[in-house]
Amino acid sequence: MYNSVKDEKRLLRYTYLFCLVCFFNLFITKDPFDKGALVLCGIICFLMAYSHFILRKFYPDGDKYVLIFSCILSSIGLVMLYRIKTDLAVKQIIWFIAGIAIFILIVVLLPELKKYAKYKYVYMVICLIFMAMASIHGTAKYGAKNWVYIGGMGFQPSEFGKIFFVAYLAAALKDYKNFKQLIEPAVVVMVSLGFMVLQNDLGSALLFFGISITMLYIATSKLKYILVCLVLFIIGGFLSYKLFGHVRLRFMIWNNPWPYKANQSYQLVQSMYSIAWGGLFGTGLGLGYPNFVPVRESDFIFSAICEEMGVLMGFAIMILYFLLFYRCMRAAVYAEENFSRLLAVGYSAMIASQVLVIVGGVTGMIPLTGITLPLISSGGSSMIIIFVALGIIQKISEGGK
Repeated sequence: MYNSVKDEKRLLRYTYLFCLVCFFNLFITKDPFDKGALVLCGIICFLMAYSHFILRKFYPDGDKYVLIFSCILSSIGLVMLYRIKTDLAVKQIIWFIAGIAIFILIVVLLPELKKYAKYKYVYMVICLIFMAMASIHGTAKYGAKNWVYIGGMGFQPSEFGKIFFVAYLAAALKDYKNFKQLIEPAVVVMVSLGFMVLQNDLGSALLFFGISITMLYIATSKLKYILVCLVLFIIGGFLSYKLFGHVRLRFMIWNNPWPYKANQSYQLVQSMYSIAWGGLFGTGLGLGYPNFVPVRESDFIFSAICEEMGVLMGFAIMILYFLLFYRCMRAAVYAEENFSRLLAVGYSAMIASQVLVIVGGVTGMIPLTGITLPLISSGGSSMIIIFVALGIIQKISEGGK
């Protein structure tokens, strides 16, 4: 345990140094000097230190690397957002504070998790309400009708739906014994995916599919079920391609973006230019041209980071996500009962799938989809939901009590 604490503190010190170097660079590159950069750096470092201290002192048994890796990723995002637009970073730090607070409150206040396994149908109803919400009362943004505005405040219902989607599948699959028990969850998954396709939200459709097959395999250990799901997904994708013009457009852009670089594929082409311009080591923080990349604060923030901090930083971010995923799955391995185990697997798969889908999209490896990069992109609902998921995983790593 002593060595673990030393390693955690050493990693935190490196994170403080990273923040200090980045924000000091932003401080000196403006005329007059930007004192706000150093203030934000101090707030971020204090939050990381204080939250780690609270967890380590009062809840020493759990995996503290879940919090540390999430804080490192959040700090990278805050650095880039401050570089792109100061106002965005100020808003994001508020959401970061709220996320950390929710994370700690879940660990402190949430009772034994297995008690919540009996609310399967509550999770199902809430999940389907969130899935359907944008179809009924949604607003189109960047081609997808997945935003809902209430009283001037906008949010993506599918972000909140993810939490209940995982909870429902965990409750439905925890006592798997035979194929009949899979019929109801299969219907819920298909309905959820259908709503995402109708809303032009292909990124969320891929995300929900990734969560579903991961949890299905962990619950059943049947490879044949996964193969059947993949075949059905391919058939569904083919039908969507034939029925929906926006699906055909996404595949056309992915297949060959260059003839359409002035209009339909402008975002993707600018993203690839940005990454290529940065090279291995980047142009330098504050010395690139991220403003040429559309939606650089959310969907394409990975491109902006690679331009100014280099492809090596892009690889470092992917390694950090892998380490976060590993620590989250480690909590699942040591969980004492199936509901908690499946919750940890589902939320781990949610984060990993989201990273793979958006990074694959902005680099041209898969068709482009509009979702955020967890913890790094600008966005309050995404930040809060990820910290809710991580808080539950942290609770599971504590023993769930």
